[in-house]
Amino acid sequence: MIHYQLRCSAAHGFDGWFRSAAAFDDQAKRGLLSCPECGATDVVRALMAPAVGRGRAAPAQVAPAAEAPAAVPAVPQPAVGGALPDQVRAALQRLRAEVEKRCENVGDRFAEEARLIHAGESPARGIYGEATPEQAERLAEDGIEVAQIPWLPRADS
Repeated sequence: MIHYQLRCSAAHGFDGWFRSAAAFDDQAKRGLLSCPECGATDVVRALMAPAVGRGRAAPAQVAPAAEAPAAVPAVPQPAVGGALPDQVRAALQRLRAEVEKRCENVGDRFAEEARLIHAGESPARGIYGEATPEQAERLAEDGIEVAQIPWLPRADS
């Protein structure tokens, strides 16, 4: 899946998730996208800020959605009005613990390993690691699903 920041003709911003860049283009061309605020169907991709890591303590993570949950490099975004609510933070920390328990960390080899698994050239298993937004988009365009989650510090740290 690909995450885009979107903007309607009335300049309202909102998020959208798409199977691929082509899926976004097709839906936008057919007028199937609409602004949740005003209903406008003239929707385009908005300029997105690059993902900036917070150092080695909180690396961004990714994994094929079919194998295990994970994240494309991203800095957690606080909820409107401030920090993440405690319930959301706790859920994301539990999610991280499950990913680390059930999946293999392949680090910066994520895109390569995901392609090998998809082609049947590497054993099928859940993986997570680091990938650039461009690598994640190319994977999605090639039918290799990825999912994005904020990678928060462990609950015990």
